[in-house]
Amino acid sequence: MKPIILVENDRVGLLADISYILAKNKINIDTISVNVVGDKVVLVLTVSDNKKAVAVLGENGYKNIKEDYFAVKVDDKPGELNRITSLLSKEKVNIINVHLLTRDGKHTVIALKTDKTKKAREVLKDFLVENE
Repeated sequence: MKPIILVENDRVGLLADISYILAKNKINIDTISVNVVGDKVVLVLTVSDNKKAVAVLGENGYKNIKEDYFAVKVDDKPGELNRITSLLSKEKVNIINVHLLTRDGKHTVIALKTDKTKKAREVLKDFLVENE
């Protein structure tokens, strides 16, 4: 589960265009977050076929910002986010970005970007989702 991150100029129909491109290519959107910041839109997507989605979006002028995210899976209960963030903090790993990707009542999957990806992945190795 590697997020696709697009930063585009805000305009009417942007999400319609992106969702059309993905649907036309039989790519399902698993999670989506859309935020408008000034005249820009930041879209964060996880999809059923990441490589294909990046390719078809790129062919249509939408560039994925290459970020070094990784996904972790924790129990869906209070304190689990604190559990993993405390582990990173103790190792002096700074969290740059967090996206909650999915919850099913039993587990929560979170995408993280840190300043020390290799170290963070080692610290959180027991929680990693290796389904990229």
